[in-house]
Amino acid sequence: MKHLAIVSIAALLASPAFAQSAAEKTGVNSMIGVAPKTEDFVQEAATSDMFEIASSKLAVERGDDATKAFAQQMITDHQKTTDELKGLVTGGKVKAPLPTAMTSSQQSMLDKLNGLNGADFNKQYHSDQESVHEDAVDLFKRYGDGGDNADLKAWAARTRPALEHHLQMAKDLNK
Repeated sequence: MKHLAIVSIAALLASPAFAQSAAEKTGVNSMIGVAPKTEDFVQEAATSDMFEIASSKLAVERGDDATKAFAQQMITDHQKTTDELKGLVTGGKVKAPLPTAMTSSQQSMLDKLNGLNGADFNKQYHSDQESVHEDAVDLFKRYGDGGDNADLKAWAARTRPALEHHLQMAKDLNK
């Protein structure tokens, strides 16, 4: 019965009456393992990188030594993926707009971090990193397995192991 409800919701959200990314925004695609549309993938990957870089810059300033080391790695790695994704889009291999700002939920997470210091900051940053990397691994896996743009699909598949490593690093920090 639960499966039928999920499929029904997915079918409803996929109808033209809703925004094209409704199934992605609500998490239905993730629940049923469906690849996001190319535009949705670009949007989510780019805004995720924006959050990673911005939150990690804060962590370099405010974190303990282990947090600072992790954060510096996140800045380096996510700037690289940002540049690669921009290259695919501006080079014409991927036809999708690049976002100019984080999502409201990512901005809220960043605002919350901005109000914290010390152990409270470290704890929240570690928790956020684990959560956003779980989402990123899922996103890149779904697109890498079933995306509709061959160049972007190959890039997602190549990038996913680094994100899986980040997730493991975040879990280790979060212990």
